[in-house]
Amino acid sequence: MARPRIKDVARHAGVSEKTVSNVINDYAHVSDRTRQVVREAIEHLGYRVNLAGRHLRKGRTGIIALVVPELDIPYFAELARHVIREAEERSLTVLIHQSGADRDHELAALAGFGSTFVDGIILSPLALTADDLRDRTGFPPTVLLGELLEEGADHVAIDNERAAREATRHLIGLGRRTVLAVGGRDDSGLGTAQARTRGYRAALAEAGIAYDPAALLPVGSFRMPDGARAVARALAQGARPDALLCLNDQLALGALRALHEHGVSVPGDVAVIGFDDVEGGRFSVPTLSTVAPDKAAVAKVAVQLLQHRIEKATAPDGAVPGVQAQDRIVAHRLVLRESTQGHERR
Repeated sequence: MARPRIKDVARHAGVSEKTVSNVINDYAHVSDRTRQVVREAIEHLGYRVNLAGRHLRKGRTGIIALVVPELDIPYFAELARHVIREAEERSLTVLIHQSGADRDHELAALAGFGSTFVDGIILSPLALTADDLRDRTGFPPTVLLGELLEEGADHVAIDNERAAREATRHLIGLGRRTVLAVGGRDDSGLGTAQARTRGYRAALAEAGIAYDPAALLPVGSFRMPDGARAVARALAQGARPDALLCLNDQLALGALRALHEHGVSVPGDVAVIGFDDVEGGRFSVPTLSTVAPDKAAVAKVAVQLLQHRIEKATAPDGAVPGVQAQDRIVAHRLVLRESTQGHERR
């Protein structure tokens, strides 16, 4: 049986093909009665919109790419789910690419993978530099996630420095004075870890607590084994913290394991806060306090910005008004659970 077309729907509903198109595209100036009749005809005939044809007529493929460092880091997996959901609302398909935080892979993604099959890219870069981003001539429209910000590029992030300052301030407010930063980095880089470390240091300074570089526990990557190793190593070397600021939840979950194996109670002896509010932290023992970025909002804003850039890039000159590059800061909140809910220390 031949696939039904718009003209078949129009004939069945007793309206013009233009009216069917207006209903499909959800134009406002269609009466409720007509809209209902057309939708019933669509349902009866089993008509499906040819999205590929629609996109190609506009000079697009309808495919966008989401490029993240590692998909098995829960934050990025959860973010991908939100991006896919948001893209589906706009009849877009999402290609997910894992860069491995490798500069060559991130550059290939920035260049559209050397092809024209993606209309635009949402990119979370870890290895790129500002110089890499400066000249994007001929590259697909791009929205950046995270800390790496380049003038002229749309950018979405939370205020990581402020978030870390708030989390550290909360730990200090519990009477904790020896706060270690698991994954902290004290260099001048532009990454998320550096921003969170700056917030940590700012909170210490506000409280009159001297900063000790040895309070930063370096990690090879931001995974649970790295958090466990960093904390176990610090304890073996004689560190006696009463709080840990972990720069993501994976490090925090690993830290909880190391503390348990060394007979350290949480939150009695050591209070622990992570970042990202991933699902595993809601089921750990104890449950994990964390900084929760609004991942749904990050996805929504990123897809919205990218869609506008795509429409601008493929529309006739002047058909879509241009706007300056957007630097959008999305909300975050401090979620307090069992890992910090012990008695205050005075």
